[in-house]
Order: sequence, then structure tokens, then C-alpha cells
Amino acid sequence: MSGHSKWHSIKHKKAVVDAKRGNIFTKLIKEITVAARIGGGDADGNPRLRLAIQRAKDANMPHDNINRAIKKGTGELPGVSYEDACYEGYGPGGVAVLVEAMTDNKNRTVSDLRHILSKQGGNMGENGCVAWMFQKKGLILVEREQIGEDELLDIALEAGAEDMKAEEAGYEITTTVEDFEAVKQAVEDKGITPSMAEITMIPQTTIKLEGKTAQQMLLLMEKLEEHEDVQQVHANFDISEAELTRQGLD
Repeated sequence: MSGHSKWHSIKHKKAVVDAKRGNIFTKLIKEITVAARIGGGDADGNPRLRLAIQRAKDANMPHDNINRAIKKGTGELPGVSYEDACYEGYGPGGVAVLVEAMTDNKNRTVSDLRHILSKQGGNMGENGCVAWMFQKKGLILVEREQIGEDELLDIALEAGAEDMKAEEAGYEITTTVEDFEAVKQAVEDKGITPSMAEITMIPQTTIKLEGKTAQQMLLLMEKLEEHEDVQQVHANFDISEAELTRQGLD
């Protein structure tokens, strides 16, 4: 499993989302606001907004909060102006790190991220230094107990998925950005609830980490994701199940 999807599994096990719900709501509100500003407030005609709203609903965000965020984006209500930003660098062991952020102050954000990276054995890089190592894809994770491999593979491929891999914890479906919603809908129409479904950046190759380097990389990922301006963190690392067990994250 790629570092990105494995990281999401780890976050799920550690209940980071529940522990930091207020922080998660802040990130989701930013995404909804920017999506509405760029593509309009009609979710039916704005795929980015539609996905952001679904993520907010999955996190149990109140409907009023979602509506206010949309109206701030469309200008119906006053609000802070956020913009997308992407930062690149390296983590422990030479792992490529790509950070997607949403900020109203790029100078503050880049300073904070540089500090987090350096404190955990990494460093900030120039624009373009690692982005080429990743491809923008749709990623859907399904837990094994929900469905058999052959049945899910048939559903996913028929709906337009590019590939599906069977991992120890479940199945990893990849799609093009354009086919993501159709595949996600086809899976859900069969009564399957993905443990994660989003547009993300998937690494083309990965670096296997263990011991102290693995521990340091996991801490770096957690610290980056805790930052209120960070929307997603992508990295090309892999950690074995045995290593996760040694670190108490199995």
C-alpha cells in the first residue's frame, strides 16, 4: 500500500479525526469556501464543492455551517479570502513530501511548515522538486469485511476505475479524476461505505522506512496535518505491517 493510503489507515486507527474535530471543521470550511468562490455555489455543477460538502457531512458538520461557508465563498456573506498553495520538501530518509494548503497568509504558512519539517528531520524544497513524483488520482479505500475482492473489482472496473489492489486491511481503488465520482457512486450504490474516498496525489514510487526513521516520518505527517492551513499531505513512503506493529500502530 502506498504511503498516502497507509497514512490514512493509520490516522483512522489513531482516531486523529475525532480527537481534532474542531481542526477538521476549520479545514473543511476553508475548502467549501474556496470551492464555492472558484466554481460557484451550486454543488450540482461544481464537482469540487460537491466533494467538499460530502466530506463535511461525513465529518458530521452541521448543515448551517456548510451553508455559511458556501455563502462566504460566493460573496453573500463576508469572510476571509483564502487561496490554494502547494509546498514541497523532503522528510526523514529522503521521503518526498507534498503539502496542499489553503491560507490567507502565505508567508506565515511557509514559515510554519519549514519549522515543522526541520524539527522532524526534513527540509523545505523548491517548487517542482518533488511534485513530478506524484500523479493526481481518485483514491477509494474499502475494508475487506464489506465485500469480496472479485465482486468489488467487477463493480470498480465496470464503473471506470483504473486499478484495484488487495491489501491486508482492505482494497485500494484508483481512478482518474474525471471518473472518481462515478466509481465512488457505483461502490456506494452496492451498499458499501468506503473508509476513505478523495481526490489525492499518489506517489509513483515509494521509499520503505523502518525503525527511528519510520517513527520520525509518521510524527512529521501528523504534525503537518495538525496545522490549520494544511488540507492534505502526500509522501512517497511505505512502512511494513511488522514495523507498524512494533510501533503500536497495527
